[in-house]
Amino acid sequence: MAEQKQSRKEPMKAKKEIASIIRMSGKDVNGALSIERAMSEVKGIGRNLAHALSYAIRTKLEIDPATPVGTLSDEQLAKVEGVIEDPMKYGIPRYMINRLKDFETGKDLHVTGNDLIFNIRQDITRETALRTWKGHRHQYGQKVRGQRTRSTGRTGATIGVQKKSAAPKPGTAAAAAKK
Repeated sequence: MAEQKQSRKEPMKAKKEIASIIRMSGKDVNGALSIERAMSEVKGIGRNLAHALSYAIRTKLEIDPATPVGTLSDEQLAKVEGVIEDPMKYGIPRYMINRLKDFETGKDLHVTGNDLIFNIRQDITRETALRTWKGHRHQYGQKVRGQRTRSTGRTGATIGVQKKSAAPKPGTAAAAAKK
């Protein structure tokens, strides 16, 4: 029996240990997730971009995107973060980048995590300071991109939309009956 227990333990030693939490691009990610799924957890990377990045990781870095993030070495994790930081360098198309023609640098950038939050806040404050239409809409908490506001986007305690009174139009049978 002792021999059987030892033989059961040996294959477990052969398995790589999975780290429970990995820090990836400023976000704590579950180590059991695949590389593609873990990248989509980072703010600024959606499912489509994560899929495109995983393809680039498979072809350029020769790392299988289905492997758990917790099994990657520090060197491999640094390479994956390099792909996230500069995706255009690895063949990701320009339309998938989230900051085309950055206001300050004029370059196409892809920003993630806290940098993305900071840049969005800076853009909004610049718009409000320049007193543009978008800046006014942001300042007053209204919809910015041309959406309708008659029925949606309401704040406060609204119960419903009041309809116009149901007064009959002149010249109809209902108006004649009222007289």
